[in-house]
Amino acid sequence: MTHQAHPYHMVDPSPWPLTGAIAAMLITAGTAMWFHFHYLHLTVIGLALLIFTVIQWWRDVVREGTFQGHHTLPVQKGLRYGMILFITSEVLFFLGFFWAFYHSSLAPTPELGGMWPPTGISTLDPFEVPLLNTAVLLASGVTVTWAHHSIMEGNQKQATYSLGLTVILGLYFTFLQAMEYYEAPFTIADSTYGTTFFVATGFHGLHVIIGTTFLIICLLRQTKHHFTSTHHFGFEAAAWYWHFVDVVWLFLYVSIYWWGS
Repeated sequence: MTHQAHPYHMVDPSPWPLTGAIAAMLITAGTAMWFHFHYLHLTVIGLALLIFTVIQWWRDVVREGTFQGHHTLPVQKGLRYGMILFITSEVLFFLGFFWAFYHSSLAPTPELGGMWPPTGISTLDPFEVPLLNTAVLLASGVTVTWAHHSIMEGNQKQATYSLGLTVILGLYFTFLQAMEYYEAPFTIADSTYGTTFFVATGFHGLHVIIGTTFLIICLLRQTKHHFTSTHHFGFEAAAWYWHFVDVVWLFLYVSIYWWGS
């Protein structure tokens, strides 16, 4: 820690929050123009800028924590609190979707036919692809835990294999959900059921994609031996997030796919 006389990390000035904000604005405006006017250029520019920002920002964070020694124990403690608060906010985010689903399903209005699922909705069989997806996510929870224990024990080879397997399972889950959406007998515009189904499972699918990206970055860092048995919070944060995704899916499966059908 050159020229650092305290255990805290005073972050250097960075352009990436600004470029990230500009990218978010371009994607939001571009998506609206895409939906209404079929104009895709702004969205593509926004996505390109976002990918560039993410790569550069993550590079800086990895450099600060792994090579420059700025992520001391007090800094790691703050990062842990931040990740816990972030996951808590995500729990509340999904709570709103479950509230909407149970509000509509426990007391169906006459507009829904007084029944749930609403009249005319043909639901998915919870014991086909949804059950397979449940098994895939639960298996990925086991493999990411295996990777965590391997890192803590200093077994680099097992950590790499188990983390790679977790990434494969995450990608497989996303593929299965995409096929399920493609073949679903209803759309997001089909009554309250379609809306709550696609919004809740769709946002969960987005979180799976984010978590898989998180784990891919950890896998790349693992192959470069960035993680040690005592300094690997980047992976721990990814593992916490992945377990959160697992638990949310269990509630989604039981509530929407099984009970709600």
